[in-house]
Amino acid sequence: MSTFNGLPAHILLVHFIVVLAPLTALLAIAASIWSGVRSRLVWLIAALAVFTLVLTPLTTDAGEWLEKRVPKTAAVEQHTEIGDWMIYFSVGLVVVAAALVFLHLRERRGNAPVRWQSIAVVVLAVVIGATTIVQVYRIGESGARAAWDDVSATAGDE
Repeated sequence: MSTFNGLPAHILLVHFIVVLAPLTALLAIAASIWSGVRSRLVWLIAALAVFTLVLTPLTTDAGEWLEKRVPKTAAVEQHTEIGDWMIYFSVGLVVVAAALVFLHLRERRGNAPVRWQSIAVVVLAVVIGATTIVQVYRIGESGARAAWDDVSATAGDE
């Protein structure tokens, strides 16, 4: 997908990632800590994680299409390099979601998770969730710089 309604698809798709990845990360962290949140939201978290995983390569592919059509700058190159790493964070969210589903199913069957399993899921969720949020910020910030640095520099000249 290269354009949608005349606009580069990357510009539209990236907004889904910017919202869904941090939202999924925050929900996963909450669900790893509180079983009540987990029992209510585990399937939503799993669906959001999978949806984010599907959207990530679509977004990066659309970004690569756009990259070929904009002037090559260091900022665009940096944004592309950082953005290519997002797939690993999206996979990480799916792994966390799978671990949450595992804990949820154990609890539903009346088997309390082994303490080390619960602790491992909390650590995994916090580490992957926090790094995902930071990575989304870094990608977005570098994309904003790539798109707007020369515009803001020109605006300051007026």
